Amino acid sequence: MYTAVTHDIRVTVQPVFLEDQSAPAEGRFVWAYHVRIENEGNETVQLRTRHWRITDAMGRVQEVRGPGVVGEQPVLEPGDHFEYTSGTPLGTPSGIMAGTYGMEGKDGRAFDVTIPAFSLDSPHQPMQLN
Repeated sequence: MYTAVTHDIRVTVQPVFLEDQSAPAEGRFVWAYHVRIENEGNETVQLRTRHWRITDAMGRVQEVRGPGVVGEQPVLEPGDHFEYTSGTPLGTPSGIMAGTYGMEGKDGRAFDVTIPAFSLDSPHQPMQLN
C-alpha cells in the first residue's frame, strides 16, 4: 500500500494486477487500484477534481483530468472516509501512477491533496539481474 497525507487528508492506494483482464501477448496489461481518502482534520472538505499522471515502462505519460472520482464528488466531514476502486490499462507490463485531488473546504478555499506515486507491476515484466 502507498500513503500520503496533505492538509490532514490521508490518501492510501493499493494497486492489483488483473491477469484475467490482461492480454500480455497483445500488449494489454490492466490494473485495478483501491483508494481510501480519510479526513483527519477538523474541517469538512469536498473532493472536486482528480488529476492523474500515468507513466508506462517506455516513459510515455498519459494525463487524466476530470470532476470527482467514479462519478462522485464526496463530502468528507472530520473523521469520515471515502473508498472507491477504479482501474487503468497500459501497453507495457509495468508503470507508475501519481496525481492530485482538487479539494474544497467549507469556506470555499481550494487546495490540492497528493495521491502517492504507486507502482504498477505485473508478473510479465522482464527481470534484469545485475
